[in-house]
Amino acid sequence: MCGIVGHVGSEQAAPVLIDGLRRLEYRGYDSAGVAVHVEGGDVKVVRAVGKLRNLEAQLGAAPLVGTVGIGHTRWATHGRPSEVNAHPHVAGPIVVVHNGIIENHLALRARLEERGAKIASDTDTELVAHLVAFKVQEGLDLEGAVRAALRELHGAYAIAVLSKSEPDRIVVAKSSSPLVIGLGEGVTYCGSDVPALLPYTRRMIFLEDGDMAVLTRAGASVTRIETGERADRAEKIIDWSAVMAEKAGFKHFMLKEIHEQPRAIEDTLRGRLDRENADIHGHEIGLTEADATSVTRVVLLACGTSHHAAMTGRYYLEQLAKIPTTVELASEFRGRDPIVGPGDLVIAVSQSGETLDTLMAAREAKDKGAKILAIANVIGSAIPRLAHAAFYTHAGPEIGVASTKCFTTQLANLLMLAIWLGRRRGTLDAAGARELVEGLAKIPVQMRDVVIGTRQLVGNLAKRYRDARDVLFLGRGLSFPIALEGALKLKEISYVHAEGYAAGEMKHGPIALIDSQVPVIVLMPKDRWYERTFSNLQEAMAREGQMISVATEGDDAAHRLTQDVVEIASVPEPLTPFLTVLPLQLYAYYVADFKGTDVDQPRNLAKTVTVE
Repeated sequence: MCGIVGHVGSEQAAPVLIDGLRRLEYRGYDSAGVAVHVEGGDVKVVRAVGKLRNLEAQLGAAPLVGTVGIGHTRWATHGRPSEVNAHPHVAGPIVVVHNGIIENHLALRARLEERGAKIASDTDTELVAHLVAFKVQEGLDLEGAVRAALRELHGAYAIAVLSKSEPDRIVVAKSSSPLVIGLGEGVTYCGSDVPALLPYTRRMIFLEDGDMAVLTRAGASVTRIETGERADRAEKIIDWSAVMAEKAGFKHFMLKEIHEQPRAIEDTLRGRLDRENADIHGHEIGLTEADATSVTRVVLLACGTSHHAAMTGRYYLEQLAKIPTTVELASEFRGRDPIVGPGDLVIAVSQSGETLDTLMAAREAKDKGAKILAIANVIGSAIPRLAHAAFYTHAGPEIGVASTKCFTTQLANLLMLAIWLGRRRGTLDAAGARELVEGLAKIPVQMRDVVIGTRQLVGNLAKRYRDARDVLFLGRGLSFPIALEGALKLKEISYVHAEGYAAGEMKHGPIALIDSQVPVIVLMPKDRWYERTFSNLQEAMAREGQMISVATEGDDAAHRLTQDVVEIASVPEPLTPFLTVLPLQLYAYYVADFKGTDVDQPRNLAKTVTVE
């Protein structure tokens, strides 16, 4: 949610800012604005409600000429979407953009108004601008004023600040909200996420919580907010290309990313499968052999789609490694004094590595003595930095708000982790491991076959049922979290009411919803739960539901009893989620496309949730 871009260089800043903000549109926003140092020592601000094209139209009519500037896309937290609430915010010589929430904003507003501040907006961000401006009035330079102001703030923030009196620099800082610095020759950038900067540089510095940096053409000087001491942050080279973040001829990023999943899985598996020894090369997992044998319990922390991946991971860890495992919604974990500590392996699962609920829950578990393992897609992001070890997925940049390829690569990492732990704990023999390792090696091709082979059928189903009021997704065992994920995808992008249920729970309430107008999508691969799921399918049929089954190829009973069957290949049981989720992603996509919704940027949603 929200996006920041900054530029200090010799080229014109405004085009870079707009381009960067466009690459952050996937995060969700309702207004946008830019501020640029112009000739004469002034900073000009242009803001607009709605899409970036509205801001671009204003800049086209009155261009901002200057080489230092900041830009922002806002997702409303304090105050409705409006031009006066849009960023950047100005107070005296100070201009600020900000992501996050200032928790002590009420007390701060009262204090500032007592000092004579004229606050025009409803935002907490404008308060930051006034606070910094007062510090400048007290005789501090921009860096000192920002440092002093931040010491009075409580909450989550990433900020970028300009001063009319110091036109050669931007001061940035972060606490529990993502911010990355990009380095070039004679130019320095900042952004909320890597894709904003990819066309310009792959050299990145990821700031830690409590870091502040001064950006000039010569580079970035990083210090700690509280102490002012220098902080050495290693430069990282990002191996994503700018082309990877483009649509490549697809109508939407989401459709492109659905089709990219076989490649993403190949990249995530590469170098990690030990096919010779029926094992997983564990050097990238970050855990030791002693960790593998000493862990007594696993706690998985995640939100949203990552939570569904974590639910699948629980099956893997309990079945293959025989470790008691719980799955926690990270947003519910904090605040109840959870029982966690030494001997527990806490796995924080996050696509961006910046999800604030997951970050804070992992921090609490770490403070209680648990070992923290991060599973994330962005190298150097906040959760991997907090963790004792990080096991990265290699999905590449994911632009669509509704996650697809990050989800399946999370499944891959969780399954590889379970195999690795099972081999070291003696709970998974060589024959069982070999079946899974060989199955993983083949799964990208099978995923490609499902995406290509089912998209026309699924598209036709979506067209037929696009006006359905309610949709039910049913599954048992490993298919239960996939049913939840299928329902979430449909809700996210088409705004259709959809529910995912454990198939055995259908008769405990949801069966009341089923009639001849309700599509019921049943996940029934040939696995240990097949016969019981089949009985649930028959129960739904008896209520005249419009039955669609996702079934293993050659399942004559599924063809006989359901109106439509989407077939997947026969694979070892733990690998079925990699295939069953694909037609559900396609179904959600095509329904949304037929309904004309904004597939990549659905209303009210943000890609990276950085507020609790």
